[in-house]
Amino acid sequence: MSPHPDSLKSKLGGIHTTIIGDRKGRRIASLVASHASVKKLIPGVIQSKGPSGGSFRAKVLRPDSRGNLRLLFTQGTSYQEIILVTTASDLAEGEAVSDELNAWIEKELGE
Repeated sequence: MSPHPDSLKSKLGGIHTTIIGDRKGRRIASLVASHASVKKLIPGVIQSKGPSGGSFRAKVLRPDSRGNLRLLFTQGTSYQEIILVTTASDLAEGEAVSDELNAWIEKELGE
């Protein structure tokens, strides 16, 4: 699948709307939101992970039994999980969407 022109703003929901990673974080969130199977992005609270620093990283984590995903952003000592509500109906469909999104992210970040 190729990205759809849906905007991040129309799919962003939840109480917290701040996304870590500055421009890279917004760019990756917009890319993920453009996927046809992603219905909603719900950012979680930004948390501290300890003393290690580093650059911005993003990864889609394993789906739950309903096919919904988690997107993990890390930057420096902070991390944030973003829940991805998808059209996937089960674990297998969720894994397919996860694999595709991770490929898009790797390509975008040049990893």
